[in-house]
Amino acid sequence: MNSEEEKKQESAHSNLIKEEINIKEFQEIIKDIITNSSVISLKEHVQHMKGSRYRHCYEVAYYTYVISKKLGLDYISATRGAMLHDFYFYDWRNKGVEGQKRFHAFRHPRIALNNAIENFELNEVEKDIIVKHMWPLTFPLPRFSESYIVTLVDKYCATKEFFRFLKYKKNLKKLQKKEKEERSSKHESFGKWM
Repeated sequence: MNSEEEKKQESAHSNLIKEEINIKEFQEIIKDIITNSSVISLKEHVQHMKGSRYRHCYEVAYYTYVISKKLGLDYISATRGAMLHDFYFYDWRNKGVEGQKRFHAFRHPRIALNNAIENFELNEVEKDIIVKHMWPLTFPLPRFSESYIVTLVDKYCATKEFFRFLKYKKNLKKLQKKEKEERSSKHESFGKWM
């Protein structure tokens, strides 16, 4: 192996170690949040399409952590605010509950903030992130760069979840079609023997 290849391998190994350290740091930042029983209960609530609200918040928090840290922002507050941005406990698709579906996009940031305040001590950046993550649907404008990052990352993750769901449905249809073909093929084979 020449020295250039060795350097590339060492660099790749170094990057892998940095990645592991970052994941540990990320998890340490939100440790008190992800061990909270109310936050854990978000695993039982569907967010966009098929995934849990907990998974959505965790994904938004991780991307927020990476971006905010690279930009030299308050990545700790940004990560914590992102993990709590959808901290509510109802199913917004439930038409039977007055106002939930109709006003959800406008109401849930304030509900999430109130729930977060009841469970955690928050700074101004974290509060701003939670209550303004639906901007531009909600007013006033976010006050901090970290709030804009969470807003954009939230939209990105929701879009990713939507396409993940479409891929799931497409694969499910293929599987159902294949199973139907196999059943019909078995029936045809059975008929030949009769």
